[in-house]
Amino acid sequence: MVPSPSPPHRPVELLRIIGPGLVVAATGVGAGDLVAAAKAGATYGLPVLWAVLVGSGLKFALAEGVARWQLSTGTTVLEGWVRLFGRPVQVLFLVYLLLWTFVVGGALMAATGLVAHALIPALPVAAWGVLHALAAFLFVWVGGYLAFEAAMKWAVGAMFVAIVGTAALQAPPLAETLAGLVVPRVPGGSTLLVLGMIGGVGGTVTLLSYNYWIRERGWEGPSWIRGVRLDLATGYVLTGLFGVALVVLAGEVLHPRGIRITGSAGVLEMAGVLGHRFGRAGELVLLAGFWAAVATSMFGVWQGVPYLFADYVALVRSRGRTAGAKISPRDRQYRWYLLFLTFPPMTLLAIGKPVWLVVGYAFAGALFMPFLAATLLAMNNRRREMGELRNGHLANAALVICLGLFLALLVVELDRRLAGG
Repeated sequence: MVPSPSPPHRPVELLRIIGPGLVVAATGVGAGDLVAAAKAGATYGLPVLWAVLVGSGLKFALAEGVARWQLSTGTTVLEGWVRLFGRPVQVLFLVYLLLWTFVVGGALMAATGLVAHALIPALPVAAWGVLHALAAFLFVWVGGYLAFEAAMKWAVGAMFVAIVGTAALQAPPLAETLAGLVVPRVPGGSTLLVLGMIGGVGGTVTLLSYNYWIRERGWEGPSWIRGVRLDLATGYVLTGLFGVALVVLAGEVLHPRGIRITGSAGVLEMAGVLGHRFGRAGELVLLAGFWAAVATSMFGVWQGVPYLFADYVALVRSRGRTAGAKISPRDRQYRWYLLFLTFPPMTLLAIGKPVWLVVGYAFAGALFMPFLAATLLAMNNRRREMGELRNGHLANAALVICLGLFLALLVVELDRRLAGG
């Protein structure tokens, strides 16, 4: 834990603090985001670009609400849930966290393994997935937060150069690109895919990790709100750029050829097509960008999610009276959860995902985002706790939109799962 710094005021000072926002954004850009953006671009082309910007803006609103609660109250959102909503939320959150950890851990291993195998076929997908999980485990176990943040910044730079640079090389039509960005259009049959792309951009439970990452940087009190907003805005602007670049790539490379994305392996087809146009070097650059995206997501989850479990255990043991308690990666509960995140999900690489687990995870994941939006609406409008940082009209409007969107996605997900889709 670094000493508490003074809030930045001058523009140069504000730029120097940027870090946790990049981390939370990079963690949220995973295999699912790659697939959703590429699928939308391959199927409908550039007219759906606007959905990426809307999704990034809504996730910024949620993350800003999470941070604002902490700056005002000195407690994390998880602490606020336990104190304000009691035992039912405690139980439901623990069930959700365990299920989310198990399935996402396995999915991240599969995704990193798939991309690494495409880069270096010497090892099978499962072996590469296990190696990445072990590397993330060792890095988090041994290293501190500042080393983790520095590594994530370099990886974000690699993602930017590889994915955004490759998209720029396609030279998409300027007028069509601008129209896709600023004129909301929903091509026939694209409603569910566009909604999913808006809702999927920028992560889910990892938004809560931002509370612990700004604690590691020593950002405390309402005077930090300006710095936090710039930090998060930078991260989600980059998230939007990555999403736009992926839609452009798929729209320019796959859409004209009638190639459709059906899963993570389909994203790799895009790299293969680029290989035909630019040679193996072009294919490798894009694959390296994909690898950086899924690897940063894995490392961010491995570093950030154990904070939640350690905080949860401390809150339950003290019956919610540990307001503002600092959680360290050296804590026993943090390390136990890091072990759980790393090793049990490896079994999914061998046995696949049981149907009951997939259905349960899909339901829990779809439920979490409207729950977060609803509770932030309730918590961040409390005058006694929030004071000068209480929700304004714009924040409330953004959270209401989030709530409506994610409730719609929940209904769609439930209908699809019940129908066996």
